[in-house]
Amino acid sequence: MPSPQRPVERHHAEALAATLPPLLVAAERVAATVAQGVHGRRRVGQGETFWQYRHYEIGDQPNRIDWRRSALGDEVFVRETEWEAAQSVWLWHDTSASMDYASGDWPAKGHRAALLTIALMALLVRGGERIALLGAEGPPSSGNAALHRLAETAIHRLVTADEDTVDSLPPLTPLPRHAAVVLIGDFLARPEDIDRAIRTISGRGVRGHLVQVLDPTEIEMPFSGRNRFLGLEAEGDLLVGRAEQLRAPYLERLAELQARLADLARLAGWTFAVHRTDHTPQSALLALYMALTAPRPVEAVC
Repeated sequence: MPSPQRPVERHHAEALAATLPPLLVAAERVAATVAQGVHGRRRVGQGETFWQYRHYEIGDQPNRIDWRRSALGDEVFVRETEWEAAQSVWLWHDTSASMDYASGDWPAKGHRAALLTIALMALLVRGGERIALLGAEGPPSSGNAALHRLAETAIHRLVTADEDTVDSLPPLTPLPRHAAVVLIGDFLARPEDIDRAIRTISGRGVRGHLVQVLDPTEIEMPFSGRNRFLGLEAEGDLLVGRAEQLRAPYLERLAELQARLADLARLAGWTFAVHRTDHTPQSALLALYMALTAPRPVEAVC
């Protein structure tokens, strides 16, 4: 890690637990803000809800013609209904010790990851989708009751994590065909472990989205002079006399890691985005929501 940070202690966990209701409220507020700028997931398909009229085209089935609307003029119109099949989305956020890192006044990475997870669940519930957490019991479900239950589980995972939590990758849970999964973490694990997790989860046509959450100091490496870098996950400590000499090789390694994550996502048909904790959660949530609705993989920095 590029800066010292004390491990999560019991009193720190208790302080985080006290923020459970505010975190849920904040997540719902973020989701509401993003929802105002999103026109929903409406698209043509099989359903009973009327969406729009459009002009008749060669190849359209005659039984789709709306004769009443067509009788009002000289053109033939087809009646389209809205797609009503709900998507099942599994979510996961990293609660390993490295996610407790924060610099300056920015939130800890773990707190931001939990906020994004809960806000995305709230946004998906608004759209009628089914949601679930990887590793939690029960099938995907929808509605406010499911949202509050899963939000409590997500926050419980956050506040009960400690320095012994080293599982920085999601559980390799088999998912049904054509489901969607969202993984939010710093992805500072070994590349081969990340590769194995993505390849396992992406099987059977599962759509996926990776969001790498990083502190601004992890992205910029602004340190100079004498610094002691503490390993939060048993990597050991490193005392450096001139930290600025590490900046170039560190940034090169980070770029290589992000390029590999982007390649892994692309090969799996997934998306990859980087989110800085000094940026607003709204920007990351909107980019992620648009990635969930995009017809093909995209890359983003938010």
